[in-house]
Formats: sequence, C-alpha cells, structure tokens
Amino acid sequence: MPQMTMVQAIQDALRVALREDPRVVVLGEDVGKNGGVFRVTEGLQAEFGAERVSDTPLAENGIVGGAIGMALYGLRPVAEIQFVDFVYPAFDQIVSELAKLRWRSAGQYSCPVVVRAPYGGGIRGGLYHSQSPEAYFCHTAGLTVVIPSTPADAKGLLLSALAGEDPVIFLEPKRLYRTIKEEVPEGRTAVPLAKARVAREGTDCAVICYGAMVPVALEAAGAAEQRGWSVEVLDLRTLLPLDSAALLASVRKCGRVVILHEAPRTCGYGAELAALIAEQALTDLQAPVLRVTGYDTPFPYTLEHSYLPDPPRVLRAVEHVMSY
Repeated sequence: MPQMTMVQAIQDALRVALREDPRVVVLGEDVGKNGGVFRVTEGLQAEFGAERVSDTPLAENGIVGGAIGMALYGLRPVAEIQFVDFVYPAFDQIVSELAKLRWRSAGQYSCPVVVRAPYGGGIRGGLYHSQSPEAYFCHTAGLTVVIPSTPADAKGLLLSALAGEDPVIFLEPKRLYRTIKEEVPEGRTAVPLAKARVAREGTDCAVICYGAMVPVALEAAGAAEQRGWSVEVLDLRTLLPLDSAALLASVRKCGRVVILHEAPRTCGYGAELAALIAEQALTDLQAPVLRVTGYDTPFPYTLEHSYLPDPPRVLRAVEHVMSY
C-alpha cells in the first residue's frame, strides 16, 4: 500500500469518487485551478473538468445553498469551505435546510451533501482560521459529523460519507494534514461511520478524543506508561451519531476518564460525553470525569501553544484521576 499524508488520502478519496460516480461534483473557493488553499483538490479539475470541479465566488451561503440544490436534483456534491471559521454565513443553509430536508419531506427527498472544511489550530492561523465549532453541528439533528485523525481513516470515512444519502459535515484537522504519513489502501475503501476506534488499548484510564487531539492523547499515554499507568485512547471518529457503545465500553473497562478536545470548554462536545457517562456509567467510575480542553476565549495567535491542549496537560489530568 502507498504511504500518504492526510492531504493525499483525502485527495485520493475524492479522485476515486469522481472516477466511479459521475454524480459526484466538487465545488468551493479556489478548488479548481489552484487546488484549494491546502492543495487538497490539486489536479482534480485538470482530470475531471471545470463542470465537475468548480470554482465558486467567495460566498459560503451560495456554496452550500448551491450544493443543496444540486443534491435535490440527483448530484452528490462535495462543498469545500476553505476554513471552517468561514462556515457561519452558510450556517442557516446547513441547519435550516440541509439538515432538515429528509424530515420536512417525510423521506421523499434526501440531500447527500458532504461539507468539507479544515478545522482547529496548530498552524498559527489566529482567531479567524483556528476554530473548532463541531459542537454547533452536533446540536443539529439530521447531520452526521465526522472528524478523522489518520490518513487511512480520512480516506475511508470520506468515501463512506459520499456513499450515504444524508448530509455530512466532514471536519479535517489541518495540523495533521502533512504531519502524519501512513499506509493507505488503494482504490475504494471504507471506514464505517458512527464507529469509534481504539487507538491504544489500556485498562487504568480512558482518554476520549478525536481529530488533532488523538496524537496528543497517544503521546500522553506513552508518558503515563512510564509511570506504570495503562491508558486507553478512544478515537471517536464520528461525533454524530456517536458510537456510545464503544465509549461506555472504554469507561466501564477503565473506571477513570479524561475527555480531550481543543474546542472551548463551556458547552463543548466533551460536556455531552460527560453527561452520557454520568447517566449510563456512573457506578463504574472510580474518579470524577475530567475535561482537558481549549479555553473560553477567542483563539489566540501568539499564545496558541498555551491555548491548545498538549501532552503534559493530559498527563496531569490522568495523574489526577489515578490519584483520586
């Protein structure tokens, strides 16, 4: 199998989908000739033409609104938002139209749109290019919310998203775009949606995470092992619908839990996970559930390294629950 970065794996998934299904189209700002701001779509317009890989005006509401119309008429659009921070002008289209079309039409219409967007910090993008708004979308019934953490998962999850009939918000951790390289299957491959992955087996403490925080958790787990603690790392992969069975299995096995994400703490996705654990596995816990998150501030530029959770912060949380 070839070695790929996440950028290459996502591009490969799009190429496979475009080749195999004439209904698949890609649209967004600069996705054509320039290949996107991160070059994820580089070369696709040259191979498939401007009608299938289309540059759009700088208007996110138009990109998503246009994709909705395309989907209702039988296409399978992949709408790229350059940075997820720019998605807010399209928020009404996503939550009021895209997410609700199957429901409001009593199942007569599906809307198979995949909205791709790089998310999160780690590249010194400052407050307008580093946000993690996944909780907004997880609050919206009708959407599937996916965040990969490895190149192979990125390809397999994207192809699974494109094969479905419902809208998917596909958030890509841009700090991992080129920092991880691994073997990725050639051709069509699939990673099931709504299925978590145990990234590291453990028995003493479970770290629940996703996206760019998975490598952070793995590094912290390695440091914890030096202290004699066995830390399990659960990569959720799909946030909505959540693989609650896998989550609760890790909680019940370990009895101690640290939830990790880079989004702000208040009303972050980790709060939902903590509530679910309290409701369904409280008596299995040996310590309170701890959250390691970003802070309740706009994302900083010069203090990015202080804002983002890092392995020492995760290790301190593990130490706290292990000593409770």
